[in-house]
Amino acid sequence: QLVESGGDSVQSGGSLRLSCAASEVTYSACMAWFRRAPEKELEGVATIDGDGSTRYAESVKGRFTISQDNAVNTWYLQMNSLKPEDTGMYFCAIADLPCSIVTMSNYKYRDWGQGTQVTVSS
Repeated sequence: QLVESGGDSVQSGGSLRLSCAASEVTYSACMAWFRRAPEKELEGVATIDGDGSTRYAESVKGRFTISQDNAVNTWYLQMNSLKPEDTGMYFCAIADLPCSIVTMSNYKYRDWGQGTQVTVSS
């Protein structure tokens, strides 16, 4: 079970930090954030491996940072310089294989959070 938190409404240029807490995270797992903007398909945002390796969608590189705290089975998405196009429902997800294998193919992730809404106004 994954539990997300941190979504909110902010103005353009603002920051938010999303959290995703899991009951268990294995070292080989891939932890990820996805988002679904209004009337758009689900989009991979960022992934992080158990060893801390990260990957980002081009649209968020340099603005978003994914991180993890293995001690509490939680990963985060720090979002800076937010833009209106970042608006959407954000979901965390976890896969049982390394990120290099599952990449951001959403169908390969076994567990998903309920989603947390991020709204960025101009």
